[in-house]
Amino acid sequence: MRKLVSKVQRAYLAGFIDGDGAIMAFIEKHSEKRFGFRVRTEIKITQTHEKDVLWIKQLTGIGYIRKNVRAYEWIIRDQKAVKWFAEIITPYVHGKKKQLEYLEKIFMHPNNTKDDLIKTAHLADTLSSFNVRSKNRRKNYATMI
Repeated sequence: MRKLVSKVQRAYLAGFIDGDGAIMAFIEKHSEKRFGFRVRTEIKITQTHEKDVLWIKQLTGIGYIRKNVRAYEWIIRDQKAVKWFAEIITPYVHGKKKQLEYLEKIFMHPNNTKDDLIKTAHLADTLSSFNVRSKNRRKNYATMI
């Protein structure tokens, strides 16, 4: 359940996204989808200490916390929650404005035909190209559809 987040808190969250956050899109096989694939978006913030991401989950009422080898991540994968969170931080984000623009395009793009899905997948590829760490690891591209 999403909670009310003040303008000051939204600006603070936007700073976290600009500094330690990632806005991503993935192309995944999905047997229940009409064309066998879907584009899924995700937002996450990574911090060394659990308390530094736990408060975000408590503040927003969305996402989950995952521990990796060296850090803790607050992750949103629910598409309605990703869209809501992006909308509340967009006015305050500076460094990741382009990523948020592509995220919005992905949400607005229809997926009625396979060509629509391929165009959405190309938007996902473009969004992923902004993420430095994804350049050498990402294996899912529009060409897989």
